[in-house]
Amino acid sequence: MFDDPNLVSSAGLVPVLALADRACLRELADAHLSVPGDKGANAGLKVASLVAGMVAGADSVDDMAILRHGAMARLFTRIYAPSTLGLFLRAFSFGHIRQLDAVASRFLLGLAKLARLLGATPDPGHGEMRMYALVDVDDTVVQVHGHAKQGAGFGYNQIRGLNALLATLTAAGPSTAGPVIVAQRLRKGACNSSRGAKRLVGDATKTARRLLGRDHLILVRMDSAFYGRGPVHAALAGGAAVSVTVRMNAQIRAAIASIADYTWTPIEYTNAIFDEATGRWISSAEVAEIDFTAFAAQRKADHVPGRLVVRRIPDVNAEAHCAAGQDALFDTWRFHAFFTTADPAVLNTVAADKTHRGHAIIEQVHADLKNSALAHLPSGVFTANAA
Repeated sequence: MFDDPNLVSSAGLVPVLALADRACLRELADAHLSVPGDKGANAGLKVASLVAGMVAGADSVDDMAILRHGAMARLFTRIYAPSTLGLFLRAFSFGHIRQLDAVASRFLLGLAKLARLLGATPDPGHGEMRMYALVDVDDTVVQVHGHAKQGAGFGYNQIRGLNALLATLTAAGPSTAGPVIVAQRLRKGACNSSRGAKRLVGDATKTARRLLGRDHLILVRMDSAFYGRGPVHAALAGGAAVSVTVRMNAQIRAAIASIADYTWTPIEYTNAIFDEATGRWISSAEVAEIDFTAFAAQRKADHVPGRLVVRRIPDVNAEAHCAAGQDALFDTWRFHAFFTTADPAVLNTVAADKTHRGHAIIEQVHADLKNSALAHLPSGVFTANAA
């Protein structure tokens, strides 16, 4: 414990909370949260206290005591005990979590006006090159311990935990900042990846649209777990384009087989060499595209016209087979396909493939969160952890 009455251990909280106050964090929480009883009293101050504790490194309710160490009481008023904050969180229902989502989106808008969270984004109204802002959607399993923890279960990676679904926004342009979380949802550990994705994608695109403006291009990138009518139509309804990995089923294989050989273009990839004389990449990886209608087997209202972009690379086992004297009669390839509705005038085949591969950046966001705010989901009450 840091108990010197004349010193503070987290003086950096002063400018952070001053910025949060200018972005109206307390006012928004007071206006939108309706947690009943005395536990929900002074919601704005309690939310601000929880944010301050997390910024200072707290990852459990008990760690919120860091706000009461040393001379912190001289800097901040109404510092709540960890037990009071714990009772506040445990009083949340799913409806209150949705209210907190509303607070978070409005707070993000206020914060973006005060600080350049998204960097300097191109203005499509002043003749600058049109580029897509990128919304990435993915989930991750946060490991937990204890059989009494509500919602804990074994997810797709066979780890006991809770499933966090996130959406991040990265603005386009040469001087942009890192990804900003624009939507989040905690789910039970054993749930399917796409559960609740339709609502979250809708929330994320709406928030991104409010942050960037009505005329800005937005592209939602997702992996194959989210290739479904719900998430795709939610993105399109929000005015965004999609770039989503597809599952390799019979329909996709038939579409790939119909691609003409002359349409394949070498791309920058592992072990590629750029030939300056021809201005082309000498690479074993190639891309091509074909017109494609997603969800064509569903009712007509669900059909989504777009492009199927396919990347092919030589089979990883081909060289091993050749070394063993088993030469192939013909080239064998591994195919990776994704469906996109992005404007080909903005993202051609090669650019669309490179942009889609950049979806992996969200894994860095997952790693950062697991080393900070999601390092510990300490409460046995699911809604407290979700809040």
